[in-house]
Amino acid sequence: MNKTLGIGLAGFGTVGTGVWETLERNFDLISKRTGVCVEIKRIAVRDPKKTRLENVPTEKFTTDWLEVVNDPEVDIVVELIGGTTTAYDIVASALSAGKPVVTGNKALLAERGKELFSLSLEKNTPIHFEAAVAGGIPIIKTVQDSFVGNRIQSMAGIINGTSNYILQRMTEAGLGYEEALGEAQKLGYAEADPTLDVNGWDAAHKAILLATLAYGFTIDPSKVYVRGIERVRATDIEFAKRLGFVVKLLCVVREHEDGTIELRTQPSFIPRSHVLSSVNGVFNAVAVKGDAAGESLFYGRGAGKDPTASSVVADIVEAARGLEDGQEGHRGFLPYKDEGKLMAIEDTKTPYYVRFDVTDEPGVVAKIANELANAGIGISGTHSPVNADDPDADFVDMVFQLHTCRFGLLKDTLKTIEALSCVNSRPVVFRIENLA
Repeated sequence: MNKTLGIGLAGFGTVGTGVWETLERNFDLISKRTGVCVEIKRIAVRDPKKTRLENVPTEKFTTDWLEVVNDPEVDIVVELIGGTTTAYDIVASALSAGKPVVTGNKALLAERGKELFSLSLEKNTPIHFEAAVAGGIPIIKTVQDSFVGNRIQSMAGIINGTSNYILQRMTEAGLGYEEALGEAQKLGYAEADPTLDVNGWDAAHKAILLATLAYGFTIDPSKVYVRGIERVRATDIEFAKRLGFVVKLLCVVREHEDGTIELRTQPSFIPRSHVLSSVNGVFNAVAVKGDAAGESLFYGRGAGKDPTASSVVADIVEAARGLEDGQEGHRGFLPYKDEGKLMAIEDTKTPYYVRFDVTDEPGVVAKIANELANAGIGISGTHSPVNADDPDADFVDMVFQLHTCRFGLLKDTLKTIEALSCVNSRPVVFRIENLA
């Protein structure tokens, strides 16, 4: 058995306490399996008066993260505070001190990873970040290691459990968006401020990390198309059911023949026949297609104390093994392309579902169809169910299913249609995904 290596935690919230409990509970198991012994030596917290786990000695706590990074007994620094400011300082300081870093901070790596991975390379000190994407699912190691011999053709994922739970409850229980969100918050599946979950950016940050690893160039988040679930309504959920689809917040990453990378996050219609349609609750799933391995699906809990702590502990053990073996070095993102190009969202192509709020008058369908025809956009179906409670309503929802076309062409055409006197509000658009 090798010597005990010291761990410094920055952050002791849900995941931090999960890491402590996992290491305490499985210390002997981890040691026997790996020959590695690790012990949490110091813990940085914002509020020293907050109630903590009873079995954590108070002398381990500090409010100064520098005391964690600079402690000579700390060999590995684990950043779990979130955000992109103080977290950046912690990670950069640890790397500069030659101490391996473990983090689950997807926003930090998506937005400032270029700087941190460059520092990691310069200092020959690794950043481990399995917990940054999909909780307990080992998708980062899969892309970095298991698929290293593959050209990754595509990835499609449901990688935000909060949005997935909300959409499931809207689908199965007929709840409205606000009601489903409130339920998720009451159950602890959504934060008091759920903005990053419901506006799509939590999932998008994860997709950016996966795309960066898969395609070898850094990605500017400001160039990425992201839409959340805030505008999804019960009407759209019901239409999806009738048409044989479910609505999911979907991340799509795809390499095209010209080498451009399609990268987008938005609520989408997924066929009920596809395996991703059955991913419910707070579970996550990522479908990866490689030219050698073919199609693989990775499924599991995407968040929560124990699943995320599992990934953090796995990274701690890997970092400790590297230190013991003297083989640690840069591990993260090494660019292997001089440049890469994201496909403009206007150039992406799918079929679409478009819902119009229209005045119920003769010729409405013909007027909309005429504008679509003038643009060269094909129609595969139209739907306008009668409201049994108000069959003579003045305003109705009219749905068009459209054939595959450029998104930019559709946007321009919808601006023209929106100006029609019979159209009362901005059309609602969902992509119909082809994930074969």
